[in-house]
Amino acid sequence: MKTSWRSASLVASAAAVLALTTACGQDSPPAASQNVGASAAPGDYGSIGTGNGVGGTAGGQQATPSPSSPSNPAGKLSVATAEEVGKVVTDSLGLTLYRFDQDTEQPPKSNCDGDCAKTWPPVPADDAEAGEGIDKSLLGSVTRADGTKQLTVGGWPAYRYAKDVNAGDVKGQGVGGKWYALAPDGKKAQGGGGAAGGGEEAGALPGLSTRNDPKLGEIVVDKNGMTVYRFKKDEAWPKPVSNCTGECLEKWPLVEPVDYADTKGIQEKGYMIFDRTDGKGKQQTINCSPIYTFAGDKAPGDTNGQGVGGTWYAVRPDGKLVGASEK
Repeated sequence: MKTSWRSASLVASAAAVLALTTACGQDSPPAASQNVGASAAPGDYGSIGTGNGVGGTAGGQQATPSPSSPSNPAGKLSVATAEEVGKVVTDSLGLTLYRFDQDTEQPPKSNCDGDCAKTWPPVPADDAEAGEGIDKSLLGSVTRADGTKQLTVGGWPAYRYAKDVNAGDVKGQGVGGKWYALAPDGKKAQGGGGAAGGGEEAGALPGLSTRNDPKLGEIVVDKNGMTVYRFKKDEAWPKPVSNCTGECLEKWPLVEPVDYADTKGIQEKGYMIFDRTDGKGKQQTINCSPIYTFAGDKAPGDTNGQGVGGTWYAVRPDGKLVGASEK
């Protein structure tokens, strides 16, 4: 049965306090407290791409120069059909265009700069034109922080993916649970993710489940196969409290509520959601501890967030930290 902390009271009877302890109290930490993974200055939120880098390319690394370089013009856009993804927008070279969930369409705004823009080069707007299957009225532009004009489709800023080197590649589909091929109407292209590295196709997993990592053991992953983490500065008892806010949440996006029926292999005790105090809505917990993903993980199987700052760790199915004590 799920526990709701909205009705919990700090002045409850001893019996009620015991019940709360059972629901959200932490068991004794494991004897081993070895830090599995990288570490940095305590309390550091971490930079995208730091961590042990197990399972994939560290975020922010620039791939080998390819046709997706930002210096390449978009030219005449067209529509192609990608296997398991559906209809997608492509540039004049046949390269797939993508959108980023952390951008906005109203008003259009790009939130991918710096290292992000090296992996996901913005598509120039100046010479873009509508080809067959493209509604000209849906094309526009947005001024980026560096003053350049980026193409928008249906209001969404358009990008290429550095690992797409051939016409028809859709390797960026589902990466990080935030990048998706652009459909001709500006929406996300339908179908499962094409990101390699996680073993199972993104979109084919339950909302939360587990996988066996070769170095970390059994860890929790989200519906896209992305590793789930905890922040040691958060609180779980007597009620969940997230101490990751503002800029921290940009690097460590919160895991939104997932119905327990849509999980596999996750401990039910202490599985609950809570209302954040920063206006960011509700967040999922495991064993009452708030959970997150890491923006530096670019593909299923990545564990770049493990040990970041000495405060971020992957999560066991019972909610415990991987490779660290609970204190």
